[in-house]
Amino acid sequence: MKLRFKFILAIGGILTISYGILIFYFSIVQNHLVLEQAEQQARMLHKQILLTRQWVADHHGLFVLESDSVKANPFLRNPVIESKSGSNLVMRNPAMVTRELSEYAAQSGFCCFRVTSLKPVNPENAPDEFEKNSLELFEKGVTEIVKITNDNGRILRYVAPLTAEKSCIECHARHGYSEGDIRGALSISVPVIWADKTIARNNRSILIFGMISITIVSLVLYLLFSALVAKPIDRLSRSMESYPDNYSPDDLPQTSDEIGELSTSFAQLCSRLDQTGQELAQVHQQAFRNEKLASLGQLTAGIAHEVNNPLGGMLNCVRSMQASPNNAALHKRYLPLLDKGLRRVEQTMQQLLNFGRTDPLQLRKGDIDQVIHECFDLLEYRLNKIELKLDLQLPSSYCIDIEAVKQIVMNISLNSIQAMPDGGSLEVSSGLDDEQETIILMFSDTGTGIKPEIIERIFDPFFTTKDVGEGTGLGLAVSYKLVSRMNGTIEVNSTPDSGTSFTISLPVELNCPVVT
Repeated sequence: MKLRFKFILAIGGILTISYGILIFYFSIVQNHLVLEQAEQQARMLHKQILLTRQWVADHHGLFVLESDSVKANPFLRNPVIESKSGSNLVMRNPAMVTRELSEYAAQSGFCCFRVTSLKPVNPENAPDEFEKNSLELFEKGVTEIVKITNDNGRILRYVAPLTAEKSCIECHARHGYSEGDIRGALSISVPVIWADKTIARNNRSILIFGMISITIVSLVLYLLFSALVAKPIDRLSRSMESYPDNYSPDDLPQTSDEIGELSTSFAQLCSRLDQTGQELAQVHQQAFRNEKLASLGQLTAGIAHEVNNPLGGMLNCVRSMQASPNNAALHKRYLPLLDKGLRRVEQTMQQLLNFGRTDPLQLRKGDIDQVIHECFDLLEYRLNKIELKLDLQLPSSYCIDIEAVKQIVMNISLNSIQAMPDGGSLEVSSGLDDEQETIILMFSDTGTGIKPEIIERIFDPFFTTKDVGEGTGLGLAVSYKLVSRMNGTIEVNSTPDSGTSFTISLPVELNCPVVT
């Protein structure tokens, strides 16, 4: 997943969590405010009902005309009186007024209320479980009870005690009440379903606004991030991928922010890498020449031996011929020897010249087994105490860099020879792998071997365990580089005091010019 999408997802997640917390918080706040409002509403209604009851009690009740819908209260001492006009008037005490007002309130859906008591005069005023518990608490000094119930929607239940006032004693004294006694309670129920609907509507509005704002903010941030961050980073990334082949400093983003500073640093790094690469190339070439010179130096003694032996014989022949200038038989016998000696010197010098060439790597068709033979012809003087076993099985010529192969064979063979100062066995083999796609060259010796702790370093330039003057530490490093340049591999296995084996794998190439 790209950085821009991670950034947008992170911002979207943060905004979603923030709006979720906001909705949750406002829902709680709204619910708290609604309940406080309903509770305050219940208190105000309670106060209004008490004032109404007080007015009715102070006026010794209300009298209204009796009708089919207005009946006398059977629980009153004098429920009906007759007017001078002959009409019957029925009395409405505070309890009756409260009940009838409650019926009107219930019909309007506003609220409902009623008077209840632990010792009701009218059985219809018997308390429910909540009211009963509240009345018992009022006996212990509690002044009001508020509770939220759920009966087809939330309802706030408010219950407050009713005390016997002086105006109430006239009617309630016969029930055993004295002034100040708690004779019951006023129970008020206020539905808050409307508030729940309002809260749900507000939450939906906040949710819709939140989704719209999250979408807009995410889109704006996406565009800003793409323009200010993603595109410059993509441009910088493409420049990094194009280095060093198609790299150009003009392709880097030119901004004045942190990305611009990073681009400047990358351009400076590329410049330093280019300079270092040039220096390393020069060092490599110099190391290659140094190693070749070092190898030639080790060959000097053997070459001198190969040249001095025929020269000494030819010198004796020349002296004998000079001493007997008229001896035709002597001349006839020595002239072929002189010719053979000169040809041997010519062959030795030609091998030396071929080995010392520094041509760049170039694939040409040649006989690899013949190249190996030529290398060991030059190394013959170093093999006095060493048994050389050649198992060369390459059936034809292959495309290879002849000079590189010579350098590799000479370097690894000299390394093996130096590891056997007291003599030993050197086995060299060549062949193809099972798929006939790779040339395999193997060099195995019975020398001192390589310690496990340094085997990973033997291909490092200038790393050597030989004494001063016996090696430069470049032979194996140069061989490794040459094999790599030919897209091959070189592996080493060694056991201390038992010997070392090098395995070189080179890809088979068939289509190239024939070496001459």
